[in-house]
Amino acid sequence: MTQQAEATGQGVGRIIRSDACVAEGAAWLAKTEPRFAYALEQVAPLPLRLRPDGFGQLLSAIVSQQVSVASARAIWAKLEAAGMVTPEAVLSVTEEDLRGIGLSRQKARYAHALAEARIDFDALRDAPNDQVVKELTAVTGIGVWTAEIYAMFSLGRADVFAPGDLALQEAARILFDLPVRPKERDLREMARAWSPWRSVAARTLFAYYHVAKDKEGLA
Repeated sequence: MTQQAEATGQGVGRIIRSDACVAEGAAWLAKTEPRFAYALEQVAPLPLRLRPDGFGQLLSAIVSQQVSVASARAIWAKLEAAGMVTPEAVLSVTEEDLRGIGLSRQKARYAHALAEARIDFDALRDAPNDQVVKELTAVTGIGVWTAEIYAMFSLGRADVFAPGDLALQEAARILFDLPVRPKERDLREMARAWSPWRSVAARTLFAYYHVAKDKEGLA
């Protein structure tokens, strides 16, 4: 029998490593909450969505803030071409140099702040969920949403949720037939019932969001 993630979400808990882990969480959610069973009928199998961890992933998240996917990819490609994807490389140039590659003034400052933070990414792999969020949000330019997304998809934490995400809020509104889109605090409270598989609940809601919006487009 596999060991489930800690219900509190305070520790490391279960790590999602494969599609089988996601399927296990989806089965638990479907059994626990009929609305998730309904959603999963339309979106399963859920994607694994695991990403690399480390400096580059967080720098990419900063680049992606408040720009289109296409713009973020174009800027990231320029950073990669210039070799500006490691802390050492970023600190070897000025913020003005980073702006010349395509970063805004604010994001150039954030990139330097991330490089200067010297985060021990190896240690984060074994850090409790709360500590991961605390350490990452201590860096200028990284908010709770970015930290929770990193914990879910770069560290594979099974029992982390990102209630500040607008797509998750809207998907929850539609799936649970709520009168208004839940605010971050309200959705965080709702998600407590989905422990110890909150990150699989997030995967379900992300997938269901696209299904629901496609249906709205056909209405």
